[in-house]
Amino acid sequence: MGEEEKLQIIHSEGEEAKLQIIHSEDEDVQESEHNNGICSSICAPVNWFKMLAMELHWNFVFSVVIVYGVSQGLGGAFSRISTEYYMKDVQKVQPSESQVYSGITSIPWMVKPLWGLLTDAVPILGYRRRPYFLFAGSLGVVSMLFLSLHKNLHIVLALLSLTAGSAAVAIADVTVDACVAQNSGSHPSLAADMQSLCALSSSIGALVGFSLSGILVHLLGPMGVYGLLSIPAGLVILVGVLLKESPTHNFAYQQVNQNLTDAAKVMWNTLKCPEVWRPCLYMYLSFAVSVDIQEGMFYWATDAKGGPHFSKEYIGYISAVASIGSLLGAILYQYGLKDHSFRDLLFWTQLLFGLSGMLDLVLVLRLNLKIGIPDYFFMVMDASVTQLVGRLKWMPLLVLSSKLCPAGIEGTFFALLMSIDNTGLLTSTWFGGLLLHVFKITRTKFHNLWLAILIRNILRITPLFILFLIPRSDPNSSILPDEMSDSKETTGTSATQNDNIELVALVHNMDTR
Repeated sequence: MGEEEKLQIIHSEGEEAKLQIIHSEDEDVQESEHNNGICSSICAPVNWFKMLAMELHWNFVFSVVIVYGVSQGLGGAFSRISTEYYMKDVQKVQPSESQVYSGITSIPWMVKPLWGLLTDAVPILGYRRRPYFLFAGSLGVVSMLFLSLHKNLHIVLALLSLTAGSAAVAIADVTVDACVAQNSGSHPSLAADMQSLCALSSSIGALVGFSLSGILVHLLGPMGVYGLLSIPAGLVILVGVLLKESPTHNFAYQQVNQNLTDAAKVMWNTLKCPEVWRPCLYMYLSFAVSVDIQEGMFYWATDAKGGPHFSKEYIGYISAVASIGSLLGAILYQYGLKDHSFRDLLFWTQLLFGLSGMLDLVLVLRLNLKIGIPDYFFMVMDASVTQLVGRLKWMPLLVLSSKLCPAGIEGTFFALLMSIDNTGLLTSTWFGGLLLHVFKITRTKFHNLWLAILIRNILRITPLFILFLIPRSDPNSSILPDEMSDSKETTGTSATQNDNIELVALVHNMDTR
């Protein structure tokens, strides 16, 4: 073999080696990018959580997780399933009556501005927040234990206890809402992220709660679950104990009446602003006309002769899987829809909300069985879609509400806006009870349930005709007039700043005992 041939072979072998090295390096880069993509996907929520804790302080994040995740999410899931079975099996009331009683227990959420005014304007022993956390938690513990320990309780006393428990959750909720509204003003770019944190905490808590609720109701009964509900209330007490708050010295209690009057004037002047009252009117009407007939559907799903006869465990599982839809709605809003304009997003969500109700009609008419879809699978799909669309509708309204709060009374005014929403929900609940009564839907008769569902679905579409009340602006822009949003008038109530409220670290608290 000649020298030239040897050189050619060596050269070709060298080129092949280089190509192999380059190919190996490309594979390593692709594998590294793939691993980095997986890690980034996993770490993204954790980094987002850390970012909120750094930007807004960890005490805010901790409060949201306890109040929204544990008290409202987990506790709310337990309370919903246990109350449905408590009314049906223990109190043995009709679906229309249960619907009305459900509205009564929600009344504390309608008077949230009262709790907000008290926490802002009436300090107890110099503290504005801690006593109300302690009171809310104590009220919840007492009311739930009272329900769990008394058999054959009269319906009036049962409603009083359930309403007291609802008031306990509402009072704790007001403080967190105040922090959310205040931080939305100081960190406008994080307004949607804060609502996402609230929604994710609530959805995850509800997912865990609904997963366990059916099993616990089956094992312990509704009254036993009420006893367990004293634990989330106790954690609210813990938040009050750990709250480090600067006391207000030499507070002039004789000025309370004047403070309340001044705050009421600012709230009224704000409500008269077209940028405020128009969205408020839409929020009330959109909830009020979306008739709620949940109790009729629940009785049908568990008692009707031709119905699916779901057990307590299945009801809990269905609600748990449905809460995943709510969680997906919060994630979808956070990562894909939070920058869209309010009006465009509400148009599509309201339209989908009406169309999703048709799934109930398919279920009640048993059309799902005719096309070979089992009841359980179809019920899960129905509930998941409804929860997802409902969350997508709710999220922009929460962000919009936080944008409407004037400086100085953020907590109280945000509570007022939430009470408007809750009044709409109460109207929807009682209207639904009336609809069930008119169509003679009872514990044993469900012949006209399909007609009630059809009317409800048509009414869900009607808010599209008043969508002009919602501003076209996106969540990143200001809605209030400059003179109102820049005002620092506190109306004598001196809103408490987040810097003055810190939660004592658990380790430090244990060491000092």
